[in-house]
Amino acid sequence: MRADWDSALTANLKLAPEPQSDLLFCRRLRRLVALLGDGQSAVIPPPAVRSRIARPPLLLASVERRPFLLDYAENDEMRVARPERLGEILAVQGMPADAWLRDSVLPEISAATAADRWQRAVTWMLQGEKGTTLQLLLRVPGGGERGVSVTRSVSLNDRWPLEPAAFAVESLPGRVVIVRLNSLSDADEVRRFDRAFADFGGVQGLVVDLRRAAGGGGRTELGYQILGRLAGKPFVAARWKTPEHRAVFRAWNETDSATTWYAPPADTVRPRGAAPAYGGPIAVLAGTATAGAAEDFLAAFRAAGRGVIVGEPSAGSPGDVAAFPLPKGWTVQFSVSHHAAPDGTEFAGTGIKPDLPVAPTVRDVLAGADPALDRAKAYVSGKRP
Repeated sequence: MRADWDSALTANLKLAPEPQSDLLFCRRLRRLVALLGDGQSAVIPPPAVRSRIARPPLLLASVERRPFLLDYAENDEMRVARPERLGEILAVQGMPADAWLRDSVLPEISAATAADRWQRAVTWMLQGEKGTTLQLLLRVPGGGERGVSVTRSVSLNDRWPLEPAAFAVESLPGRVVIVRLNSLSDADEVRRFDRAFADFGGVQGLVVDLRRAAGGGGRTELGYQILGRLAGKPFVAARWKTPEHRAVFRAWNETDSATTWYAPPADTVRPRGAAPAYGGPIAVLAGTATAGAAEDFLAAFRAAGRGVIVGEPSAGSPGDVAAFPLPKGWTVQFSVSHHAAPDGTEFAGTGIKPDLPVAPTVRDVLAGADPALDRAKAYVSGKRP
């Protein structure tokens, strides 16, 4: 990776003096940063440029490496086009979807695992210059094909209309409760959890869904506060370390002055004082997009021995993020810490593997099924193989 990064940096420095648009500069910088294989890294353009980068209001997902349209936000164009939900994107601008993804999208995607890179690429595959139109070929449920014209209308400055709620609770038959934690970035998620579960009265099975907790500035300590309500005794949290700069190494002409690490002892997660802890069965859902603070949650949950992780390997992108300003309002961000499980097992670049692997299939999606959730519900209900 270092050789690729060094050669790519040299090539990009040669391109820098050339006249180029802001959008071309953004794409080139994304390609360079993507070579790091860091799922937390990102290029953040200045607001004026962000307003010119947009995508249609379509919620896309990768299922068996095929792009599906799960939902869309209503606007004037969508009310006319009415693209079929659960339609598969076969082509974009006349190009087969897999070729479009491989040639135009994947090289710009920062991710630590192949699965996460692909799902991110599908999510962002229709991004481009705001106001431009894309012609899509869809295979609709039932097998027919139809063309749809969509406009890149929602810019990077706009609120994404299909963003899920950061926190949601759903009660199911059998006194099973699902908690959807789609973000761990705000202390309000912890307060809402505490309000929803003052004493866990009537809860006989708990499913925590982290499949859409994709990092993006998450705070590990918030996840630990929630875990403090799910265990009756202390347990060790994820380990972390960060490069330790020693200036004298530069005086010695070392190629990299950050050859040592600052690695404090792992934190301990303790029950939350007077707040009652839940002692029943728990299953945590994870997927290829589960990243950042949510992966620390998975590592600590496994160490606590309180239940099982169900679904797919996580994104392999834990770590704290630091932003570095560039000229003219541009910013890049990178992961600046390295995290591992309490027992020292590395999961950066590989993800945390589930105890009960379940991956959705195209047949599942078209049928409206959620096999990972079904497996989790069965586990907490005592229906175990």
